[in-house]
Amino acid sequence: MIKRFLFSISVFLLTICISAQDVSDINSFDEFEYRNVGPSRGGRVTAVAGIESDPSTYYMGATGGGVWKTTDYGRSWGNVSDGYFSSPSIGSIRVFQANPDIVYVGTGSDGIRSNVIIGKGVYRSDDAGKSWKFLGLGETGQIGAVIIDPSNPDRVFIASIGNPFGPNKERGVYRTEDGGQSWENVLFISENTGACDLEFHPLNPDIIYASIWTVRRKPWTIISGSEEGGIYKSTDGGNTWNQVSNGLPSGIIGKSDLAVCPAEPDFLYVLMEAENNQGGLYISKDKGESFELAGKHSFLLDRPFYYTNIDVDPGNPDIIYSNSTGFYRSVNRGKNWERRYTPHGDNHDMWINPSFPDIYIQSNDGGANITLNGGVTWSSQNNQTTAELYQVNVDDQVPYWLYAGQQDNSTVAIASASDGRTESSIMSVGGCETGPAVPKPGNHNIVYSNCKGRFGRYNKITKQEKQYYVGAANMYGHNPADLKYRFQRVAPILVSPHNPGIVYHASQYLHRTKDEGVTWETISPDLTAFEPDKQIISGSPITRDITGEEFYSTIYAIAESPRKEGVIWTGANDGPVYVTRDNGETWKNVTPEDLPPGGRVQHIEASPHNPAKAYFALSRYLLDDWISYIYKTEDYGETWTRITSGIPENEPARVLREDPFMEGLLFAGTESGIYMSSDDGASWNSFQFNLPVVPVTDIKIFRNDLVLSTMGRSFWILDDISPLRQLSRIGEGSITTLFSPVNTFRSPSIEGLYINYYLGEDAENIKIRIENTDGAVVMDFDSEGIRPVEKTKGFHRVMWDLRTYGPASIGRRQSRGPKVIPARYIVILTVGDTEYKGTMEILPDPALIADGLSFDDYKEQFDISVKIVDLIADAGKLSSDIEGIFKDLNAKKESTRGLSKKDSRLLTSIGILRDKLVTAQGAYTQPMLNDQLRYLYSMVSATDQKVGNDAIIRYNELKDMVLSIKISFEDLMD
Repeated sequence: MIKRFLFSISVFLLTICISAQDVSDINSFDEFEYRNVGPSRGGRVTAVAGIESDPSTYYMGATGGGVWKTTDYGRSWGNVSDGYFSSPSIGSIRVFQANPDIVYVGTGSDGIRSNVIIGKGVYRSDDAGKSWKFLGLGETGQIGAVIIDPSNPDRVFIASIGNPFGPNKERGVYRTEDGGQSWENVLFISENTGACDLEFHPLNPDIIYASIWTVRRKPWTIISGSEEGGIYKSTDGGNTWNQVSNGLPSGIIGKSDLAVCPAEPDFLYVLMEAENNQGGLYISKDKGESFELAGKHSFLLDRPFYYTNIDVDPGNPDIIYSNSTGFYRSVNRGKNWERRYTPHGDNHDMWINPSFPDIYIQSNDGGANITLNGGVTWSSQNNQTTAELYQVNVDDQVPYWLYAGQQDNSTVAIASASDGRTESSIMSVGGCETGPAVPKPGNHNIVYSNCKGRFGRYNKITKQEKQYYVGAANMYGHNPADLKYRFQRVAPILVSPHNPGIVYHASQYLHRTKDEGVTWETISPDLTAFEPDKQIISGSPITRDITGEEFYSTIYAIAESPRKEGVIWTGANDGPVYVTRDNGETWKNVTPEDLPPGGRVQHIEASPHNPAKAYFALSRYLLDDWISYIYKTEDYGETWTRITSGIPENEPARVLREDPFMEGLLFAGTESGIYMSSDDGASWNSFQFNLPVVPVTDIKIFRNDLVLSTMGRSFWILDDISPLRQLSRIGEGSITTLFSPVNTFRSPSIEGLYINYYLGEDAENIKIRIENTDGAVVMDFDSEGIRPVEKTKGFHRVMWDLRTYGPASIGRRQSRGPKVIPARYIVILTVGDTEYKGTMEILPDPALIADGLSFDDYKEQFDISVKIVDLIADAGKLSSDIEGIFKDLNAKKESTRGLSKKDSRLLTSIGILRDKLVTAQGAYTQPMLNDQLRYLYSMVSATDQKVGNDAIIRYNELKDMVLSIKISFEDLMD
């Protein structure tokens, strides 16, 4: 049996390799569909809004997940922006309260992290989020606020922070008075300074307050503040503006946030970052004409570029809230504060219902949550598939699991067969939010994880993580120029494809361990560009922020050739690409000459087909360069070719993978989605299908599946991409084809396998049948039958759940048939008079084999299951016949004629037989024969197992009962 299993594994790895060809119409394969597998624990949310008249309904805007809506107080959420928005990054949401069907959204989050996603304009819905209209301002970048005139839904103001990575003129305050048909920039400071917040005076919408902020994100630092920052006010509806500064800080001003209170309309609250320890909470009682300092508590301005949020209770000006690393409340206008519990730390936004101020929505790095009791309890965050994931790795379990670092959370592992909807379906596997998490080949219980450069070896069984940091030095707060080793937050880990005992890890050097981290050796020189002027303390000119996120000149990507041991590639986050061909003894800088400097090598792919061939994806959007850079070499980096034809120029590339079975079949993840090339990068086509617009951060191709991680929408899987390797078989789209089926495992968690086919033209009828090697049909599909399949021209797929026919319906229940045994099967597609054949193998679950399950056990389980199915069918037919006569006799009894004595005796006898078969109605009635059979079938077929002896004994008992009732019934009918 073990030899048979090993042979099956080798068969599983084989496929038909064909020459690459252009596929310009790949999206006609519209039955390809990605499935989201979670995790469903939320990611960062920086914008929320609610409806005053309907306290059950709220919107949230994720930093990479788009706009979501709940109508049940947060018990469930659904995305409402997919298919409409061109950016999944949300900066502000506002509802027009007089008609809550009208909703405005500004894209581009105001939490300017290094992984922030650029905004692309403003959207409006007039049907409560069912559909959206793009209103322009696509070049404004990040939008910090949207405000709607309370009496006019077409009069709207937008606070544009601008492009966080470079100068642009589309900054400041914009106004529309025609519902977004046209916009006017009514407050412009400079191409480097924009607006991050806006508020109307609660009683006079011609009085408007604006927060002005200079912010710039560079790969090596975050800049927050300039002398252009501060608070501006308009008293004529935005036509003219004046800076208000009486009592406010002077000099360099950073980020600020505004709040107003309808209960005290002339009050204006300002939380402001400022130099020379001037930052704090300021309050004006005269519409911003003068301010007084309310407090300088340090937590109010914790990481101001990321937070800086102040809110006030709409009905009580004494109650103030601050969202920062913690969530704080003051009941005396900022003099004293108490920290309040939220489901997750790192807090960003809230919306308080003016009619019910104890009901509000609050958001943080874990998602959005709603309280009905002033924050005592909250709705769950485990119903939001908005996780921001940096990478994906897979293990060799059946089914396989997915691993990554989830930003703002922990590392995460989740089954590929999971829907990820509950916290119990995922696990943390060491490391922390940045990852990666890499399972050890051959032993998935060991996971190599990383936390911002801190390497760990996690054991799922013991739940312990052994810590083996290279250099063992705490990097926080350091100038990177002073560090011996510079580790990026997402420092890579790679297990050698040739030896699972060799693990690579990278700072500015490449490190290698052969004992799971106990000892490390450095096998390279500095493989970065290392410009000294970029080695600085991050955070200027006001607030330091040194978490490793901005450490520049570090290795960001590693790849070892699967074809040749010792051929290792590295890529740095400041541009250089290096290769060694002698296992680290010597290194060569092979960076393409035409590549602009300073970009981040996001990913390197060593070809699984050719040791001299490699690809890399590089992004420079942090340098305000939005071009997509993907390069290919076939001579160990001596020459490179840029291969981006077909990928839009404004979609920076994040990852590239080559199919391990078909050379030249490539997949590229970009800032907005995914592309495919079947000609080794000469041309690309969108491969998006139902995948939402979201950055694809990593790709794996495993067991014929395309596995994706995303920055804002969790993991996605496209099951069975094997038809892509056989596209040449359909010629110009006119040849009917049955694609070679792929093998799969029979496992309790695996749904089944796809049968893929292409029809060159519409057919009158098609049939698909699956036979075993003896020629017996185990399942069939028919375009005109009860298991329908498509018969129109084009690509189609049908899922076979690996089961044979089930018992006929009994009462209201329908049982599925038993799973077929692990073996080889034949698929036959019949179109007209022509048959197309293919073979595949169902493989045993290796974990069950290791646990002692044998082929004979599989066969015994199948055989007894089929016998029970047949017995259920016999009992069902018997029940139907008895029920028919029982009803006829009862009808006759109720008629004017009544029953003869003979028929009366027959009715009594038939009733006795019926009662033996059918369970009586009522509470906790005794299950009779039909239900006993289903009970036995459920026990025998529920999972893959050796059949218990009692099941066989019980089957024989039930078979005798059925036979006895059948004989009695036949005797009555004679």
